[in-house]
Amino acid sequence: MTKKEKRALVLAAREAMRLAYAPYSGCRVGAALLTSGGKVYTGFNIENAAFTPTVCAERSALIRALHEGERDFAAIAVIGENTRLPEAGGSFYPCGVCRQFMREFCPPDLVILVADPSGERFEELTLDALLPHGFGPENVKGEGRP
Repeated sequence: MTKKEKRALVLAAREAMRLAYAPYSGCRVGAALLTSGGKVYTGFNIENAAFTPTVCAERSALIRALHEGERDFAAIAVIGENTRLPEAGGSFYPCGVCRQFMREFCPPDLVILVADPSGERFEELTLDALLPHGFGPENVKGEGRP
């Protein structure tokens, strides 16, 4: 990916972040998932008063892409901001649940761009770097294995 393509993916995630529903934490997060074919699927976090049913931006984007039949992913950009504590700054890395969810459907070398709240700066990682020694479909034996 070129720097320009990475920047465009981060900006798509930033646009998705604006749609987030985060009345409890004030932390709005957006994600933009790039398929190997060049399509982009966006997602955003949706909180719930019961907390457990909350859906993160990364899973939201991935589920949307899977629903459309996509199975080959190249990169995802993640950006967030804390509207209650904007001075906190910092980047929003994928949570453990999202890392495991991505591990089910994405290659270990999936590019993950984690942007600061402004979207101007981002760190480039891989899924394998964020989830070393991840547990995936190849670790499950027996019937029902994909």
